[in-house]
Amino acid sequence: MTTASKPDAALDAMRPVLPADLMERASTFDPAPRLARLSAEGPIHKVEHHDEPLWLVTGQDAARALLSDPRMSADRFKVKRLRDKLDPAMRDKFAGAESRAGSFITTDPPEHTRYRRLLARQFTMRRMRALTEQIEAIVKDRIDVLVAAGPPSDLIRDFALPVPSLVICELLGVPVEDRGHFQDDTIELLDMATDLEGLIEVGTRMHRYMWGLVQQKRAGREDDLLSELAHTSDMSDDEMVGLANLLLIAGHETTTNMLGLGVLALLDHPAQLKALRDNPGELMETAVEEMLRYLSIVDTGIVRYALQDVRIGDVTINEGDTVMCSVIATNRDPAECPRPEEFRIDRPRGRHLSFGHGVHQCLGNELARIEMSVSFRELLRRLPGIRLAVPAEDVRVRTTSTIFGVKHLPIAWDV
Repeated sequence: MTTASKPDAALDAMRPVLPADLMERASTFDPAPRLARLSAEGPIHKVEHHDEPLWLVTGQDAARALLSDPRMSADRFKVKRLRDKLDPAMRDKFAGAESRAGSFITTDPPEHTRYRRLLARQFTMRRMRALTEQIEAIVKDRIDVLVAAGPPSDLIRDFALPVPSLVICELLGVPVEDRGHFQDDTIELLDMATDLEGLIEVGTRMHRYMWGLVQQKRAGREDDLLSELAHTSDMSDDEMVGLANLLLIAGHETTTNMLGLGVLALLDHPAQLKALRDNPGELMETAVEEMLRYLSIVDTGIVRYALQDVRIGDVTINEGDTVMCSVIATNRDPAECPRPEEFRIDRPRGRHLSFGHGVHQCLGNELARIEMSVSFRELLRRLPGIRLAVPAEDVRVRTTSTIFGVKHLPIAWDV
């Protein structure tokens, strides 16, 4: 596999990055050799990186304990040492209340609790059931386009990117006539080839669009998430815009990469692909859970900052230290998952950290599962003989400082 270039280094200023030898995977589906060695040695490791105190957590139990510990903060701006590292202009831009409004994944209780309670009311079973019908329609429509055009096709460009974008449009209530440019802007925003200047430009454009959409929802109530928040919550316009942008990123890039890598994993394991195609009703639920565990697309991990000294096991994490809970390592903890290097779609459902843990566990986890289940079911049903249209070594993988995935996935199928 070949790797796409990394984005402008300035984009990493707001998030910790692991040393390269802990991030560069041994293969598309396997962790970096050094990370695998550390995982075998124990659950918590002190890693030196740019002279910063950084703890790497590779054990499932240790990660869950830390992620549920109120002494561990999701807000880097509570640590003076980290605040002071930022360029003043960036600090003013990203630490301000307006910039952080609605971005509750980097806040702690009680601020986080308020956001989460408001949002949890919107992720009800009723809304998920209603969205399931829309997701099925979106997936079938995109596959209709694939079939009509015929092979070969880039599954990322033609399916894995547009499907989550259109689902987010349904969730937020983006008008049908706006979805074309909304989807284009989303793809540009998430394209790692877009430089910092381009990201600022498209981000500003999308912020303006979201602001207008929020005003539209306040003016007239419809059956969508933004309308409900506009009329049933005390959220400000800034908070609603920030939340909409957060949902856009969180619900798009992750699902896109899960769909692309999930298909690639099935193609890499033909016996598993055949079993899932032959018996989706029995195997789809466990297959989705195994993909979430095995693929582990959050390439760095889940970061927390110690607000006090924290003793865990035989180590003490000092106040101000950064902690990185490695998703790919904890998801392959043999104490939790026997023979974790194997991809088995019938594996009994176990614990994994692909949606996080504790008060910050992903609210959209069931939505993501629905998107994956519907997509894999329909792709295998509608595209008989699905296969790579290029040699496996020519498939390019993409990396950012947080998300791993396939940049392009050329496929063919029987017609």
